[in-house]
Amino acid sequence: MKLPEKPFDWHPEYQNNFGKFMAKKELWKMAHEFNKRYLYWSELKYRVKDENERKQLWTIMKFLRSSKYEMIPFPTLWFQYYPLSDFIKELHLFDKSLAGNIEIQQKTLGLHKRYIISSLMEEAIASSMIEGASTTRRVAKTMLKERRKPKNKSEKMIVNNYETMQFIVSKKDEALTPEMLLEIQKMVTHDTLDDPKDEEQFRDNNEVVVGHQLHSDIIAHHPPDFKQLPKLIKEFCDFANNEGEKFIHPILKGITLHFLLGYIHPFNDGNGRTARSVFYWYMLSKGYWLFEYMAVSRRILRSRKQYDLAYLHTEYDEFDLTYFFKYIIECIDDALKDMLEHIKKKQVEQAEAKKIISENPDLSLRQAMILEEFMKSPNKAFSVKEISETFRVVLQTARTDLLHLEEKGFITKRKSGKTHYFYLKE
Repeated sequence: MKLPEKPFDWHPEYQNNFGKFMAKKELWKMAHEFNKRYLYWSELKYRVKDENERKQLWTIMKFLRSSKYEMIPFPTLWFQYYPLSDFIKELHLFDKSLAGNIEIQQKTLGLHKRYIISSLMEEAIASSMIEGASTTRRVAKTMLKERRKPKNKSEKMIVNNYETMQFIVSKKDEALTPEMLLEIQKMVTHDTLDDPKDEEQFRDNNEVVVGHQLHSDIIAHHPPDFKQLPKLIKEFCDFANNEGEKFIHPILKGITLHFLLGYIHPFNDGNGRTARSVFYWYMLSKGYWLFEYMAVSRRILRSRKQYDLAYLHTEYDEFDLTYFFKYIIECIDDALKDMLEHIKKKQVEQAEAKKIISENPDLSLRQAMILEEFMKSPNKAFSVKEISETFRVVLQTARTDLLHLEEKGFITKRKSGKTHYFYLKE
């Protein structure tokens, strides 16, 4: 990925020549169409070959955008966005879904615990992979389920993120403070940095830059001077905690916080993971409780190039947050669809578990669900720790359930070293 070309400065063209192409109806038609898709300057290059015509088109597009810009009231930095009808519609749907009611049947089988823990694992894994953690989802998820100690830096990053996500959920009713930001950064970076002194510390230099995703020698972003950090961090926390005079939709405000922390880059390392954690905290703090069940970072991981471009397009084009809003809203929409599909799948499994119970009335609901896990992976070895983590019960309860299933002849137990593993009985 090359760095995107910075936009043509449309202001002189508007001031000096705007009247000359007012009658060019075809350009105005294209401008309206391209603004619906919210194309960036460089995306016009292969659509409009003539350079002068391209500059005129961009000037019209920017004129139309600027006439409807909404301002983001952050004291030091000037942000704006264009209220695209598509994402305004999405925000309405999110309000109905993410803060509303979706039947999860949690009162019947306690599935909400399993949904949440699976989502937290997926988010922790994906957020770490975005920052370079090298492993597979299967290995990482098994490590978290079995509570195995991480073997390397990549696995440690994932464990850190997992614990941080649980911390975020516990802090959803508390105000954001500089101290909480430092605590989050410490948790996501613990024992993974070249210099441990960078944990729980705001940067005290201007040596930190954001490099190109594939070419570290190319600088994509220079963060603000470190001397501005105390003021910026205070403004950041105030912005997160206070409603202010101007209403900003909570999801847009959460996305703004995500962008801001990445732009300010207050730490020597861990900025991206901290930014995504703060985004989750804000969504949960505003009552969007279903974010506990969603792994937005998994969608970001699948489209990392677009994630980076959304940051750069916003910074390069007069801090127009529309690019970043549009991208993250698409990610939320996909994560919501993934979650609903996951719930649908689990409810089918729940029905199958009820069938098992009807045929084996001496099994509890949870034991039936555990047995179904064995049936889905007939060659897999399950430990007490993994069942404990997956079903969010204490080790003794998990052990009792497994021994009961063994007693009933559904599974068998084998010892490997000091650990007992359970297998589906052939």
